[in-house]
Amino acid sequence: MRAVGYQDSLAIDAADALVDIQRPKPVAAGRDLLVQIQAVSVNPVDTKVRRRAKPEAGDWKILGYDASGTVVATGPDATLFQPGDTVFYAGDITRQGTNAELHLVDERIVGRKPKSLDWAQAAALPLTAITAWEALFDRLNVRQKVPGAAEAILIIGGAGGVASVAIQLARQLAGLTVIATASRPETRDWVRALGAHHVIDHSRPLAEQVAALGIGAPGFVFSTTNTDRHLAEIVELIAPQGRFGLIDDPVTLDIMPFKRKSVSVHWELMFTRPMFHTADMGAQGVLLNEVARLVDEGTLRTTIGENFGPIGAANLKRAHALIESGQARGKIVLEGFAA
Repeated sequence: MRAVGYQDSLAIDAADALVDIQRPKPVAAGRDLLVQIQAVSVNPVDTKVRRRAKPEAGDWKILGYDASGTVVATGPDATLFQPGDTVFYAGDITRQGTNAELHLVDERIVGRKPKSLDWAQAAALPLTAITAWEALFDRLNVRQKVPGAAEAILIIGGAGGVASVAIQLARQLAGLTVIATASRPETRDWVRALGAHHVIDHSRPLAEQVAALGIGAPGFVFSTTNTDRHLAEIVELIAPQGRFGLIDDPVTLDIMPFKRKSVSVHWELMFTRPMFHTADMGAQGVLLNEVARLVDEGTLRTTIGENFGPIGAANLKRAHALIESGQARGKIVLEGFAA
């Protein structure tokens, strides 16, 4: 089968940073599904793994943590899907990825593809939808109010993939006033279109801008990028007893300043459940099926930003480069393999 992989962790402009390769056809075992990949999307985690995780000597590492496709075979213990089913999912960071014609995935972390979306639109959603959902509802518990705080959430990095879903979930399902950060005209327009009530500029101090809105101190803050740069401002602007969540990778994170406000701090990594085969691992499949239902009824929308064309090394390198530039808006997708 055709795939895209690498053998050494290199800068994206290196000739061998990502390479078109041929690999043996995988075989489904246990509760695995064998999925024919129709479309994938590219996430910051793809670029982080490429830069940090070098495969064993002589082996290939295949990236890709989002996909939509068709089930072509099932393992002997699989019961939730059958060949012919159309699905979408975000995969498992400990296994080979979706940048391949055929891919193995545990059925418990798979959802049924939204009927109203095409392959590319569906592939844009799984990883960011799971991350945003788990961050808001499992970690920050945004449906439980913070006493005395504004029923509001500040989402930092509003035009990114995860934040683009979080804006919708916070407004549509949690009924929160959504403050999103964006600094360019096109990203400001993007977050407003997704449902942000207020947009502030993350290149300027945040606390003063939030105070100027006149709605009070938000009970929740969700940071998707540059957390270390904004931490002091978050400490200042969040309500006492508020809840703070993050998904990025600060080199250091001194949370002591939160103590005086009794602010709780919550990490979210959507790979935790499949990585550790947690008892509630199947919650991700349930979650994706609910996302599909909400999309099909018109409550949520796909966050596709750009379609870079067929799945291949050249187009994937373009996608990695754009993500690493920090200028991406929404999700970058690739669809099909070149003839």
